[in-house]
Amino acid sequence: MTATPRLEISHIAKSFGGQKVVDDVSLSVMPGQVTCLLGPSGCGKSTTLRMIAGVESPDAGQIHVDGQLICGDGRDVPPESRSIGLMFQDFALFPHLSVAQNVAFGLKLDRRAARARVEELLGKVGMGRHIDRFPHELSGGEQQRVALARALAPRPKVMLMDEPFSGLDDRLRDDIRDETLDVLKAEGTAVLLVTHEPGEAMRMADEIALMRDGRIVQRGAPYNIYNTPVDRKAAAFFSDINVIRGEVRGALTDTPFGQFLAPGVPDGTAVDICIRPQHLKIDFDRAGRGPNPTPMEGTPARGVVQRARFMGSESLVEFRMDYDGTILRAQIPSVFLPKPGTPLWIMIRRDRCFVFPAAA
Repeated sequence: MTATPRLEISHIAKSFGGQKVVDDVSLSVMPGQVTCLLGPSGCGKSTTLRMIAGVESPDAGQIHVDGQLICGDGRDVPPESRSIGLMFQDFALFPHLSVAQNVAFGLKLDRRAARARVEELLGKVGMGRHIDRFPHELSGGEQQRVALARALAPRPKVMLMDEPFSGLDDRLRDDIRDETLDVLKAEGTAVLLVTHEPGEAMRMADEIALMRDGRIVQRGAPYNIYNTPVDRKAAAFFSDINVIRGEVRGALTDTPFGQFLAPGVPDGTAVDICIRPQHLKIDFDRAGRGPNPTPMEGTPARGVVQRARFMGSESLVEFRMDYDGTILRAQIPSVFLPKPGTPLWIMIRRDRCFVFPAAA
């Protein structure tokens, strides 16, 4: 028996002023699952969230919560009746209410039951000792925890989160994200998170839905979507990439690093071979000679160091390649800072390369 998704949206669309902002978007989120809508600004992420919340009405499509239709086919359940919680970058706590009063706001429970729920949630988010304080007395991280407790107080089936951590500094953000996930999963809440930061999506999500121009272009677990990108733009969204241009002849592409397979691609087609900087390996120049070719790393090619930067846990080295003058960047997991003008040999992990039709 297949479990019913906690949240399911099917073929929703939305246009503003004749321009389609969300175009045929479908996805589902199970109880306790975190799904991330990831993409650049303006791709339709927040509009999708607003339609699920009931703030905007879709032009087409359906939205279900626990198998019950809440929007579509002439039905439009009001936002307050959808059992959906909201968290945004702006915590929007009421300044004149205490922490306890903020969390209890809107709870349809008697005073004793409401107080018990407030104390339970504040304990879960580590804010029990601040129950009688006011928002202006709290740090940004503490306000974030209170906002989470308030959003969870009515026991929503779905939590929508729109860039909720972007106002926090980096070190605090990681801690708050992890704590938030623990609480949400313990409550069995289905979470749909919107962000434009790939690192945040990779850290938090069970599944990522990558959006571009109003459509979901790829869905999958973070590992899969990172290691099997659907196209060059998808690969580049998650990290810097090096691009080697080639042309297909007999299902093979010749490059200074050896031949690459391009099955099914017509002869004469230009292709981009993409590889991330961390998958380049470098070796020393030995009187104009480099290391021998290997099946894993192919044929080495020589480049000259243009600049090298120490980044903390690794170094970033930029090369101008002898064969055509293009620039390749290597991310080396150690302190290695060769001087500009130093010739070095570069090898690339063939199993970490992606071959796509050349970008225009």
